[in-house]
Amino acid sequence: MNSKLDVKLIALDLDDTLLNSERQIDDKTVEALQECAKRGIYIVLCSGRAEDAILPFVRRLEIAGQEAGRYIAAINGCSIFDLHTRQQIFCRKVDSDILLETDRIAEEWGLRSEVYTPSTIYYREETKWTKLDVDLCGLKGEEVKEYQEFLKQGFTKMLVPGEPEVLLKLQDTLRKEFGERAVIFTSKPYFLEILPPNCGKGEAITWLAEHVGIPVEQTMAFGDAFNDESMIRLCGYGVCMCNGQEEIKKIADFVTEKDNNNSGIADFLYKHVL
Repeated sequence: MNSKLDVKLIALDLDDTLLNSERQIDDKTVEALQECAKRGIYIVLCSGRAEDAILPFVRRLEIAGQEAGRYIAAINGCSIFDLHTRQQIFCRKVDSDILLETDRIAEEWGLRSEVYTPSTIYYREETKWTKLDVDLCGLKGEEVKEYQEFLKQGFTKMLVPGEPEVLLKLQDTLRKEFGERAVIFTSKPYFLEILPPNCGKGEAITWLAEHVGIPVEQTMAFGDAFNDESMIRLCGYGVCMCNGQEEIKKIADFVTEKDNNNSGIADFLYKHVL
């Protein structure tokens, strides 16, 4: 009797999930995902990063030329990009008035906000926090003189970086201010994210599954943190890394036996899928 899980699409968070502490994908994990792709299972990298910041990891997997490797989900699910046609096929943006008000409140708190395009992070001025994000993502950083005017065009995501204890208080303030008009959470302790309503990694992956004709019951998601919550919850099989946050483990269907520094994804796939 075949005890393997019936999976046709696998969505993978990057930091602390697919990537080890050196921000690399280890060889065993590459081999496991390549084998999945050979079997026709879609492999979708799904990150809070912008499109261009995901591409180096797509290249590492060497599956982008296959049907199974043609899609990536960026900006925590606000954007889905088709690598074959080089077109964005799904996009959600934060209302410009929310961007403007978040920036105003952040400034009152002595913080700076940032917004993103596929290749660039924009901000009013460079700080140690904006530099941290630029270095982490591998994108260009650019100062914008008329920043508030710039925000009026709308963007997929706004991020406010800063000290974790300050951001937790700001998170509460913004959630009370906007209610259900925006999704607000800390993706890392020092990154507070503001996203469109009813939008997340899970919503993006379920949309993509329907787009390619795969029942949601045949989707699997790997993640570790709060920005992975919706795809862990909404996908057919939600898998939390054993190094993940306890709240995410509680809602997951499975928890890996090995962590992101010990080929945890590959270990799970060989035991349950391949």
